[in-house]
Amino acid sequence: MKAYIFPGQGSQFPGMGKALYESSAEARELFDRANQLLGFRITDLMFEGTDEDLKQTKVTQPAVFLHSVVQALVLPDFAPDMAAGHSLGEFSALVSCGAIRFEDGLQLVYQRALAMQKACEINPSTMAAVLGLDDETVERVCASIEGEVVVPANYNCPGQLVISGSMRGIEIAIEKMKEAGAKRALPLPVGGAFHSPLMEPARAELAQAIEKTAFSSPRCPIYQNVNAQPSTDPATIQQNLIAQLTAPVRWTQSVEHMIADGATVFVECGPGKVLQGLVKKISRESEVMGV
Repeated sequence: MKAYIFPGQGSQFPGMGKALYESSAEARELFDRANQLLGFRITDLMFEGTDEDLKQTKVTQPAVFLHSVVQALVLPDFAPDMAAGHSLGEFSALVSCGAIRFEDGLQLVYQRALAMQKACEINPSTMAAVLGLDDETVERVCASIEGEVVVPANYNCPGQLVISGSMRGIEIAIEKMKEAGAKRALPLPVGGAFHSPLMEPARAELAQAIEKTAFSSPRCPIYQNVNAQPSTDPATIQQNLIAQLTAPVRWTQSVEHMIADGATVFVECGPGKVLQGLVKKISRESEVMGV
């Protein structure tokens, strides 16, 4: 069985989507429609922009979403048995598999990016990658830090967990993780503590937009970040998507559940190869490929 997986923020690169735009009339139509919907030419930033241009959350998120969704929608043989997306990538998976309309998905992603950027300004915060510790140890260290917000944010693969929290909390956590035996614990160049309680202002703002959006049953089960479980029920998908901003991304568990449910091939749809690498670390037996 074939699982399609969609990357999140961090997979962007200068020139992303340009070859797709030039090679497909259908892709051009979708990119041009996105420019109109957003009210600015995001394609200029994607095709000609610098690394710095693409690092702005309000650009990164719609750019990665667009690249992923357009790539999926123009594929002649897009027939997923199941799908999942990492953080932002969950929106790409839902649109590509028919649970949300393209236009609605793009607007939600842009609103999500702006709301997250605003939340980062309200609560200065950050994230750190912890390598070489098991999940339980990382969870225990996070729970031991008093008076600061520090939580697991991205369960990426065994031995790689990203934590989120206040500036001081992450500083303390990095030292404690090293003391606990982490091979590395290093701050990430991000604007805030994504997938933590510090994103509550963004979650509340985005919830209103998600609740007004029409959801349909997707063409295949979507394994959602919040609980790593498959769903085809529009109401369940909608509620899980609202919870996603302040809850951890359970990527390791999602991939393990897809494998348990029969996935043998994982196809990464979108920019980069980050998810292919993570899947290989979760399951060496699984076949991984790009589109």
